[in-house]
Amino acid sequence: RGKQLYKRRSQTIERSFADAKELHGLRYARYRGLAKVREQCLLIAVAQNIKKMALLLSKRGKGFVIRLIYQI
Repeated sequence: RGKQLYKRRSQTIERSFADAKELHGLRYARYRGLAKVREQCLLIAVAQNIKKMALLLSKRGKGFVIRLIYQI
């Protein structure tokens, strides 16, 4: 059971950190100071979440997106 959980963790959680480093420039801080670096990390996390949401919505189809918009 533990091996299965670790395998799943390496594919989901650690993958998002790797994507942040490789695809979004989180390997090095662009700014100086804790507040600015924290802001950079939060913006990268927002970008990753938006990409996940777009991928999920594109898989579900156009009708699902329209229903979701009207619920908001």
